Amino acid sequence: MKVTVVGAGAVGASCAEYIAMKDFCSEVVLVDIKEGFAEGKAMDLMQTASLNGFDTKITGTTGDYSKTAGSHVAVITSGIPRKPGMTREELIGINAGIVKEVTENLVKNSPEVIIIVVSNPMDTMAYLVHKTSGLPKHKIIGMGGALDSARFKYRLAEALEAPISDVDGMVIAAHSDTGMLPLLSKATRNGVPVTEFLDDAKQKYIIEETKVGGATLTKLLGTSAWYAPGAAVSVMVQAIACDQKKMIPCSLMLDGEYGESDICLGVPAIIGKNGVESIVNISLTEEEKAKFAEAAQAVREVNGDLKF
Repeated sequence: MKVTVVGAGAVGASCAEYIAMKDFCSEVVLVDIKEGFAEGKAMDLMQTASLNGFDTKITGTTGDYSKTAGSHVAVITSGIPRKPGMTREELIGINAGIVKEVTENLVKNSPEVIIIVVSNPMDTMAYLVHKTSGLPKHKIIGMGGALDSARFKYRLAEALEAPISDVDGMVIAAHSDTGMLPLLSKATRNGVPVTEFLDDAKQKYIIEETKVGGATLTKLLGTSAWYAPGAAVSVMVQAIACDQKKMIPCSLMLDGEYGESDICLGVPAIIGKNGVESIVNISLTEEEKAKFAEAAQAVREVNGDLKF
């Protein structure tokens, strides 16, 4: 199992670190356009191998995609990070060109690759990969839902004053501050609906704090987060590499599911060796259906700015 991570910045390096430490693949290749940057990150990470007990080989390259040949999975993190006050949607003009070029290079060298898209605006970038890569739709996955769900569970545990292992929850729809849909109606603490523990004010707090989870960190850090995004990617890559058939919310091309078509949005899916094994259809309340449709419309407006 060979995995390529394009973009050796904080998010890409975290992806490589978590994947290597889980020790389920043979090689991770880091790619970056900055001379020597990926090579340096790879060397630094390899010098932790004996300390952290992994045998995964990590290599780096400055833009030489021939070294990614034969990759089973590729992760695209490249693009400029979101800055304070900047929405994910504002990134589209710059990042679309980067993601398209990266996709073309990846597919040229690894025609059977499964691509995980992290670059923002993520739903639109995943859609762009679908429209330009020629890959079947089950091989293109947007990471957003996995990260957003982790942030949702963090806020649930915080409000419940419970260990994180006690809670479960899922976020679907768009990976944006306004389009995110935390499914409080399905969130549980050890199988018991969280609505039995939380009053209306706490429920609203959890939802709103989840939706601005990325923006909150950007304000605090001055740039995008990297630990949780890297961990979210590693979970998805491991599900593919180990054929775990794990249910993970992620941004997928819809073809009638949830009433939407020709759009990438976050929905629960079974992830295994083929990438997306199946999309899981879950029941939504009427309010949730309406919010999902609103998120779809907003993503379509952003997609309209794409130039293939």
